[in-house]
Amino acid sequence: MTHHPGLITLFGSGETAPGAQKIYHALFAHMHETPRVAILETPAGFEPNSDYVAGQVAAYLQKRLQNFRPQTVIVPARKRGTEFSPDVPAIIAPLYDANIIFMGPGSPTYAVRQLENSLAWHVLRAQHRLGASLIFSSAVVLAASRHTLPIYEIYKVGEELHWKAGLDLFGDFGLSLIFVSHWDNRDGGEVLDTSRCYLGQRRFEQLLAMLPIDPVRRVVGIDENTALTIDLAGGQCVVRGAGGVTVMHGETVQRFAAGTHFALAVLGNYCLPDAQAGIPSDIWHTTIGQVAAARQLRGSKRTPDRQVLLLLQERTEARARKAWAEADRLRAQIEALGWRVLDTPEGSQVEALEGDIG
Repeated sequence: MTHHPGLITLFGSGETAPGAQKIYHALFAHMHETPRVAILETPAGFEPNSDYVAGQVAAYLQKRLQNFRPQTVIVPARKRGTEFSPDVPAIIAPLYDANIIFMGPGSPTYAVRQLENSLAWHVLRAQHRLGASLIFSSAVVLAASRHTLPIYEIYKVGEELHWKAGLDLFGDFGLSLIFVSHWDNRDGGEVLDTSRCYLGQRRFEQLLAMLPIDPVRRVVGIDENTALTIDLAGGQCVVRGAGGVTVMHGETVQRFAAGTHFALAVLGNYCLPDAQAGIPSDIWHTTIGQVAAARQLRGSKRTPDRQVLLLLQERTEARARKAWAEADRLRAQIEALGWRVLDTPEGSQVEALEGDIG
């Protein structure tokens, strides 16, 4: 069976700012089911209040996007070697029922150390291949790169300029990408250049010169309060928010303003790999089984909402008038909302669609 990867949305910053509401609205409106968001604590797992950081995201979505009735769960995969490890199956279990997986603030290098080759990271990627969307912001945008900027180490600790290996999320898709969040940051005002994720343009240019030669590499800068959505299945990208996105390939620099759509090919010659590529076989098959079980359980508990019931009543009336074309149209609307129509001797009924994810 052919699997289609979900959308990947990368925030430069501002994932809980008022202006982000429109970005989430566009993403949620793209879905045909209730958003079920799993929020991974991992990037901020070294902070004593990492649960609070993740909880702020959940509270934002529930309040600002309440029309979509998002379901949120916090996944406390904080640190390897502890009871809250991203390698503990019970800790990461909520990922199997998610159709959106979110990670955000924290340290990019800490996120890489905790997630690289972890159960959580493999399940996240498997879920994405099966159609779940990913939303990353700030630190995890950096960590998803082939090489990541050690911001804390350089900007706050004063270490020499250097790169660290990233999680290389897009490597399996044939892309060599380095993402830089907070691209246009101006916190330093007139006295300190804090663009390029607080490092400043001069230091960032020095860092670029230190990278290994890679003729296909793109550096992607995402402005603050701005998001880049990458549709790997559709081959398109879209910029939303207050700023823009900068794509650097060698000496070529392209700038895409908010509202712009551009071809994924701008980021390189991409490909859609076999669904399991790069994911251990046992984790891949376990994920498929767990997702199917979660979907079955969810379907058995679901009850149709008012919108579905109204459409079903309209269809019953259309059938009574023998308006078959209208009845077919209403059936399609009901199915798009996740319900199958059953015409029985007792009248029309609906049952939850489970879908085929095998």
